[in-house]
Amino acid sequence: MHQLTLAEIARGLADKKFSSEELTKVLLARIALLDPQLNSFISLTEDLALTQAKAADARRANGESGALLGAPIAHKDLFCTQGIRTSCGSKMLDNFKAPYDATVVAKLAAAGAVTLGKTNMDEFAMGSANESSYYGAVKNPWNLEHVPGGSSGGSAAAVAARLLPAATGTDTGGSIRQPAALTNLTGLKPTYGRVSRWGMIAYASSLDQGGPLARTAEDCAILLQGMAGFDPNDSTSIDEPVPDYSASLNGSLQGLRIGVPKEYFSAGLDPRIADLVMASVEELKKLGAVVKEISLPNMQHAIPAYYVIAPAEASSNLSRFDGVRFGYRCADPKNLEDLYKRSRGEGFGTEVQRRIMVGAYALSAGYYDAYYLKAQKIRRLIKNDFMAAFNEVDIILGPTTPNPAWKLGAKNSDPVAAYLEDVYTITANLAGLPGLSMPAGFVDGLPVGVQLLAPYFQEGRLLNVAHQYQLNTDWHTRTPTGF
Repeated sequence: MHQLTLAEIARGLADKKFSSEELTKVLLARIALLDPQLNSFISLTEDLALTQAKAADARRANGESGALLGAPIAHKDLFCTQGIRTSCGSKMLDNFKAPYDATVVAKLAAAGAVTLGKTNMDEFAMGSANESSYYGAVKNPWNLEHVPGGSSGGSAAAVAARLLPAATGTDTGGSIRQPAALTNLTGLKPTYGRVSRWGMIAYASSLDQGGPLARTAEDCAILLQGMAGFDPNDSTSIDEPVPDYSASLNGSLQGLRIGVPKEYFSAGLDPRIADLVMASVEELKKLGAVVKEISLPNMQHAIPAYYVIAPAEASSNLSRFDGVRFGYRCADPKNLEDLYKRSRGEGFGTEVQRRIMVGAYALSAGYYDAYYLKAQKIRRLIKNDFMAAFNEVDIILGPTTPNPAWKLGAKNSDPVAAYLEDVYTITANLAGLPGLSMPAGFVDGLPVGVQLLAPYFQEGRLLNVAHQYQLNTDWHTRTPTGF
């Protein structure tokens, strides 16, 4: 059962081959057996899962149907779940139980999805390796000595290891697409505003976006269908009709215009990944796509712009964690200042403290214009580059990451080296565009992903291209040894 995709589970439940309760018990036992190797979960919710599974079976017995009705999933541990610890991978929120469900959690629960637990993540979603978690690093099931990517590394590792068919993640600068690439999954960052951020603990509010992680584009379509939609509780949510993503999967790629930016193939890209990217281009050409070289001239400025804007927003968002109202509080504070300093100093990890300091500096008097304002101007130039490119092409294709997964601890002493792993993904967040990573091969036994970008609200186009590619390749079907 653990090898079934979401789509296969939906068919199996509809045909009464097994019940949601049976499937849930199998997967919970598998998590208990195998997750100690991976550390992909922070919290397991066995009682909730079995209750939801029984309810889903009852709904099916009463004639209800639906692709997510009875399907087991997990949530990245920054989606608030009522009465269950929502830690954000941080000591600061180790004791926090959310008093309400995030919109994404509520929507998926209403669709009948079964929540198996909350997955491990980089602390407050800050990281590209899932090593900054208070609960310890997550291991990559393809090689336990390597990182799974971050910050949604727990969700990615759990799905890749077949502990469950799909999970939610969030993407601020590549945190769905990058771990998807490093663990041989399909991961989708929707258009900014497509999925509600209400109840999703914020890192950088103008960049964060929730999305699905699964083994196939078909499964991502099913999960995104349950997540997407307008939410009046979220002021950045966009009131745009949600199409039937599964209905568009089988469209022809004949005449599809694919742009390949020349800037992607710089000295920083592993040449073996470049070869796999071009092999995927050839595969899509066989399906009728037309390929042309394009330019994104301001891409070179993306990393410095992102690492000013994101920490600036983080320094503001994380000011609410002060030891006063909820979360970690230091012992025996002498006064209010001591309470603030020690609660935050003891509750936040090194990477979070680093980004708060960078952000506070960039927003401070005398530096705001020099750094933050300039970064926002660069952001606009990057968006303009994409708008110009999409006048010429339908989608943009390139590598998801410049390198395959690196060894645990290899970049801990050099944060900038880790930041550079996001070079291909952060532009989509800066521009608010949808992006998808799909499996495209292996380097030294480690998975490699190819990234697709599309115009606003064209998630269906990305899923269509990825699905057609997956019908003609088998990279996405490979399973890590031992799982």
